[in-house]
Amino acid sequence: IRLTRKGRKKKPFYRIVVANGEAKRDGKFLDIIGTYDPLQDPVVIKLDTGKLDDWLGKGAQPSVTVQSLIKKYEAARIETA
Repeated sequence: IRLTRKGRKKKPFYRIVVANGEAKRDGKFLDIIGTYDPLQDPVVIKLDTGKLDDWLGKGAQPSVTVQSLIKKYEAARIETA
């Protein structure tokens, strides 16, 4: 589970995707499970927790960056609840 970059030059926007470890950063992927927009204030993270749990159950390993985004997303959900 990792990020793939979208958007224009100097205006990054990321998708959180499930991809084979051998695939290129912006190459072929299996599923889109969320988005990350670092330019918004505050930063916007959207995740489909059902898909995330499903892929983690199948053994998918999130990258270090995605792990930190998941933690921030869960912390924001707890604050608003």
